[in-house]
Amino acid sequence: MFDVQSLRSGYGEMSVLKDLTFSVSDEIFAVLGANGAGKTTLLKTLARLLPLQAGSLSLNGADVSRSPAYAMPDAGVAYVPQEENVFPDLSVQENLSIGGRTGHRTKAEKIEEVFALFPRLKERRGQAAGSLSGGEGQMLAVGRALMQDPKVLLLDEPSAGLSPLFVDALFSSIAETRKERGLTIVLAEQNAVKTLEIADRVMVLSLGEMHLLRPRSELQMSDITAAYHI
Repeated sequence: MFDVQSLRSGYGEMSVLKDLTFSVSDEIFAVLGANGAGKTTLLKTLARLLPLQAGSLSLNGADVSRSPAYAMPDAGVAYVPQEENVFPDLSVQENLSIGGRTGHRTKAEKIEEVFALFPRLKERRGQAAGSLSGGEGQMLAVGRALMQDPKVLLLDEPSAGLSPLFVDALFSSIAETRKERGLTIVLAEQNAVKTLEIADRVMVLSLGEMHLLRPRSELQMSDITAAYHI
């Protein structure tokens, strides 16, 4: 899906990501690292919310290095930010309906699929999104992204601030989404333990640089924690 070559990105003239080269294919591709490692910057760059300072980015063989963010949903990319990812004054169903404006299938069909994946949202379909718990809000944000019928789902720290019970439920739903829909998922996380339960490959960032990139089966927790303490 994504092919990244010598990527440098950041904010203004400040570079956060430094010469990253990797590819993402048909998989759950996890990006781990401590706070400040560059995980959010990477996902924002893949979603074209941040410009490239150097290097190139392609999606399914097409160069999207300079594509605007508004073009990415039509290209099959859905991005779920860590914060401010729902419309708090709108109901659960209204939030999902807004997400379903792209694609060729009916909103009703897609909403029922989201409710099957997240039954708790169905129970709260008429409730204002701003009144949901943190875990329910994250489920709604993911569900709204799925309403786009994406080919690639970018998830930025979906477990942040959630109770262990909601973390388990959310990661189970992410794995089920991957299995049922065949989505490519790029998952940026600090929760290494839960991430390793579902990821196919793992890239660990440290201060904007790639510390390691390996299949999950070849990783030990000691490899990951070493990067967190650099």
